[in-house]
This record gives sequence, C-alpha cells and structure tokens, in this order.
Amino acid sequence: MTGILQRDRRNGILRLTLNDPETRNSLSEAMMAALAIALDEARQDDATRVIVIAAEGPAFCSGHNLKEITRHRRDEDAGKAYFVKLMAHCSALMQTIVHHPKPVIAEVAAAASAAGCQLVASCDLALASEQARFATPGVNIGLFCSTPMVALSRNVSRKHAMEMLLTGDMISAAQAERMQAARALSCHERRRATIAAAMQRIASEAQIDVANAPAVAPVKSSPGARFRGPAYHKSR
Repeated sequence: MTGILQRDRRNGILRLTLNDPETRNSLSEAMMAALAIALDEARQDDATRVIVIAAEGPAFCSGHNLKEITRHRRDEDAGKAYFVKLMAHCSALMQTIVHHPKPVIAEVAAAASAAGCQLVASCDLALASEQARFATPGVNIGLFCSTPMVALSRNVSRKHAMEMLLTGDMISAAQAERMQAARALSCHERRRATIAAAMQRIASEAQIDVANAPAVAPVKSSPGARFRGPAYHKSR
C-alpha cells in the first residue's frame, strides 16, 4: 500500500509504517488522521492481534510538522486556534494508542524526537535498534515539551524525564533501555528477525483486551495520560 502510512497485516500482526521521509515522518495533520483511522479500524478487526508502528527513511518521527504550524502564524490570531486544534488532535491520537484494546508496539530504527518521542512512549512496548535515538529537544529552540513530558514520565523516572526535557539531548537505544523506556536490540542485521519473532510470539498470546484487563488497565490509563494542557511552553 502506498501513501504516507503503509499498512501490512500478516499472521495477526498489523504493521503501520510511517512513510513520509521528506518531512522526516512528521506528525502532520494527514499523518495523524491516517494513524487514527488505521487504529480505529484495527480495534474492530478480529484478525489483528498486535499493532506495530514502524517507519521508513532517515527518522522514525520528527514530531509535529513545523511548516504546517508556521503557515498558520499568518492567521488573524497568529495561529492560536489552529495550534489548540492540532494539539487536541495529537492528544486524541495518543489516547487512542494508550486505550487501544490491542497491544501497540513501536519499532524504532532511527531518531524519534519531540512528539515522535511521545508517540513511542505512548505505545505499550518499544523495540529499538542500535540506530534508534530519542529526544525531547524543544528546549533548544526556547520551548518546553509539556505534552511529550506526560507520556515520557509514564515510562521513565522523574529525573530521567527531566534530564531529557531540560537538556534536549539525544539519547541512544542503550541509554533508553537503562531508563526502561525501550528494549534495545543489538546486531542490526538480525534486528528484523528478532523483532519478527517477538511480534509473532506476542500475537500468538494476545487474546485479551489489554486496555481493560484488570492488571493492565491502571498502566494504560494512568492519570498522567489524561493531561490536556498546552503541548509546549515557552522557556525563559
């Protein structure tokens, strides 16, 4: 399937591949809409047992499409209404992942930054190759990634989260694993086989609604996941 989001379902595994390398797989309006539709359809699809979010190109996901945001700076309100609408759209997408009845797994083989890092953190599991990198770099341009912070803080300790948010530094897959944010997979040439085997095992076991299972629901719907504040705050 062509387009900015490719779909492929085999053996119970639905693979959603971000395919917009020209924007570094940004969470554009079109990308978020495509993801939301695919996730909603998978909810009702009994043949889908596990959902994998992957990406093609030089980045896993670069976050919001800044060109789209910049275009609306010329609006009468300097883009405020558009920004609020965009963040609501993004929050709804992340909540769809958090509350999805099927396991949603991020397969990361490149950089995931800002809202792209939020996308990974919102998934139930994250499998990262040696080429994977993670960052919340808003602080580098005078912003603070408040909404990515919520998903991030549900995955790592407060101090690890704040280190990423306050420095904007890019961390490696190995560092992410130490922070318990992702499982790092070594040996790049064997990554696909390792991931395929892991996905098939999970698909063969995934027979429950993970969002509503008693032992899982508190994790998938933690209070922090309901944060509705601004996505980015200007830093001093």
